[in-house]
Amino acid sequence: KGAEQGNANAQFNLALMYYNGRGITQDYKKAVEWFRKAAEQGYTQAQFHLSDMYADGQGVAQDYKQAEQWRRKAAKHVRQWTRKYAEQGDADAQYNLGLMYDNGQGVAQDYKAAVTWYRKAAEQGNAMAQFNLGVMYDNGQGVTQDYLSAHMWYNIAGANGYKPALKNRDRVAVKMTAADIATAQKMAREWLRKHQKP
Repeated sequence: KGAEQGNANAQFNLALMYYNGRGITQDYKKAVEWFRKAAEQGYTQAQFHLSDMYADGQGVAQDYKQAEQWRRKAAKHVRQWTRKYAEQGDADAQYNLGLMYDNGQGVAQDYKAAVTWYRKAAEQGNAMAQFNLGVMYDNGQGVTQDYLSAHMWYNIAGANGYKPALKNRDRVAVKMTAADIATAQKMAREWLRKHQKP
């Protein structure tokens, strides 16, 4: 009833029921019909599902052009929402926006923008952002290559529970002097002390 009254969430859920055959007979054509109604209202998940159905030829003739168009619409909405929440200070959204710029997903690849957003999330304690910031310094992407900073961020990410960062830290340490390693460790300790939550 809600779907027929134009509620995008209800339309999406009804489409999923038809897609999965839950409570009703599985019907990909009906799923496409309801995904499309929700997708045309800007419902991002419906746009992704509709894109997949066009790509796989489920309930519709396979059409990669349509699949790409729906995928782009969905990506645009994701980018807008991610930016909105990132600008409001959400660390996960900041990390995801950094990732989008880092990989050129839904936006033009821009390492400097990736570093900016990773740094915002890293400052709030997001271990993955801290790790990726280490990678950026390690590779000189969006910043000047700096093994001290790379080592520091890998150390911080490791201390915050992201253990793969410690392997990267050890790999970078081989390229550094003992004095540089001691400096990077001191930088990490000071950062952690300053940002540790009571």
